[in-house]
Amino acid sequence: MSSLDGVKSRFVNVDGIRTHYLEAGDGPVVVLLHSGEFGAAAEISWEFNIGPLSQHFRVIAPDWLGFGYTDKIFDFSSGNAAGAFARRLEHMRRFLEVISIDEADFVGNSMSAGLLLEMTTREKPLLPVRRQVIISGGGAATVNDARRAVLEYDCTPEAMKRILQAIFVEEALIDNEDYIKRRVEMSMVPGAWQCSAAARFRMPGEDGTSAAPANRLASAPLENIRVPTLLIAGEKDRLRPLEDMQDFHRRIPDSKLIVLPNTGHCSNIERPDEVNSAVIGFFSEPAPAE
Repeated sequence: MSSLDGVKSRFVNVDGIRTHYLEAGDGPVVVLLHSGEFGAAAEISWEFNIGPLSQHFRVIAPDWLGFGYTDKIFDFSSGNAAGAFARRLEHMRRFLEVISIDEADFVGNSMSAGLLLEMTTREKPLLPVRRQVIISGGGAATVNDARRAVLEYDCTPEAMKRILQAIFVEEALIDNEDYIKRRVEMSMVPGAWQCSAAARFRMPGEDGTSAAPANRLASAPLENIRVPTLLIAGEKDRLRPLEDMQDFHRRIPDSKLIVLPNTGHCSNIERPDEVNSAVIGFFSEPAPAE
């Protein structure tokens, strides 16, 4: 199933933070930014994408601060989850500086897609984004059974299966015991569960939704995005409604939208062939003029 043969696993020191990333291929740089559910990491999100994409590009897939094999640090300084997102973005900016990436095309899923969208509404985005592919990013974080399954994870295989039921449609993934075991193991890398859980901590009486990047996008000026943008949506996404992605398509100038039928929240895992083809086609187009 996996396409990680030949992919290099590397560590680099970023301002004292041991940072893990996967790398493969040569050519124009493509940075893959993973999702934010419990147990998320570069190899979990992108194992079916790195190999095919590396035949065309130099692919960099880092573990966000607090995820995977990157150091487990969570920022409480702002008093809510917004501080963690700001810290993660600054760490990612420095990571790319340290490995000498000053321009790249980006692909983000879920949490990362929301962060990319919000960031590229700014006049000077923090990351050096040339073009972006947004996979199931944005939209209001509606509380439903699927979202509760993602939030209420207790490190058991049963709870992980409920997460998979929330993010996938494909039964072959949801019912795969070996796959569930791998995801549980990644969620239990020392400090990983704590960092993911910390993003959900709320003081008594605090509104827990406003800090999420997806909810901040409700009022973000998406019309200001000038970065070429491809949106990929799952027709049956239970966490990011298709209607929101369609609205983003209308609001982002000259954006493109692909809707994958019978697909959930993580089409990069569930429908990798279609996603890889779309990404290769989009990033193989002439780069935007300066």
